[in-house]
Formats: sequence, structure tokens, C-alpha cells
Amino acid sequence: MANYFFTSESVSMGHPDKVSDQVSDGILDALLAQDPMSRVACETLCTTDLVVLAGEITTQAKVDYVAIARKVIRDIGYTSDDIGFNADTCRIFVALHSQSGDIAQGVDRDGAGDQGLMFGY
Repeated sequence: MANYFFTSESVSMGHPDKVSDQVSDGILDALLAQDPMSRVACETLCTTDLVVLAGEITTQAKVDYVAIARKVIRDIGYTSDDIGFNADTCRIFVALHSQSGDIAQGVDRDGAGDQGLMFGY
């Protein structure tokens, strides 16, 4: 293939992906503050009136995932039902579980179990 296009997506302030990233980051920060050895693969999905927290987390930390998500969303400014997303009334579904033993074993031996390529912040 001699010719190809290389593209990147960029989203602006207020986009659900930005909100999702901040919620995942808030959860990661809270876990690492209590347990620096936490293993966190937290994915967040945000849409109208709904937040889904999913992934694998292995930690000794004790945090309230729903409270963290609500605080992050509130701090961003989503505090009114009139705009379709309210930190205090949105539904939050938590589907987080411990990392599988097989993956944990590979991470212990080889390092990170996931990778990504990011452009900008």
C-alpha cells in the first residue's frame, strides 16, 4: 500500500469522552493515593443521564466509585437536569471486578497488560 491517510480524532470541552477520561482519572488517583500498587483498567462511558464504570481493578484501597464519579462530574459543571446530565441524579452503573489471575501473572512478569497511543491531552 503506497498511499494511505493517517488521521487522529480530537474532541473538545464538554464531549462525553473528556468527561469519561476525567472520571477514570479521578478513580485512578483515589486508588493510587491509598494503594500505590493498585492495578487499574477503568473504562468509563458517559451519555445522557447515565455513567457506566467497567473494567478490572486490583487494589487494597477502599473507595466509593459512585461518589468519585459524581464529584468529578459535579466539578466539571454538570449540575442541572435541564442540560440532560446532572451529577447528583444521573444513573451510575458499576461493573468493576478484580484482574484475572492469568493477566496478573503476565503483568507481574512482563509489565503493563494494556497499551495505547495518545496524541495531545
